Amino acid sequence: MPRFIVTGTYTQAAAAGMLDHPSDRAAAAKKAVKGAGGKLEAFYGTTGPTDFLVVVEIDDVTDLLAAFMAVAASGAVANIQTQRAFSGEEFMAMQKRAGELKDAYTPPN
Repeated sequence: MPRFIVTGTYTQAAAAGMLDHPSDRAAAAKKAVKGAGGKLEAFYGTTGPTDFLVVVEIDDVTDLLAAFMAVAASGAVANIQTQRAFSGEEFMAMQKRAGELKDAYTPPN
């Protein structure tokens, strides 16, 4: 099943809400992902340019994007970014396939 890494930031309103009423954001992310038909593999609070990182398994990325659109529409989260992640096995298969395809492309001379 395809795996995706999603990052984002909490808005000022969300941060204020978490101060006043701490809540399990991993559980909230799990519910959103499950509603889209996926499985939340991991939830991390992060430092740096994003506030959280989630790892999701889901068959249809459009369902995942729809779920995070709904999350963004709540006003609690911004700057959501989604990236497809590949296992070492999948990456090895890509390398082998690239070797098979290398002669299919002619660079400009």
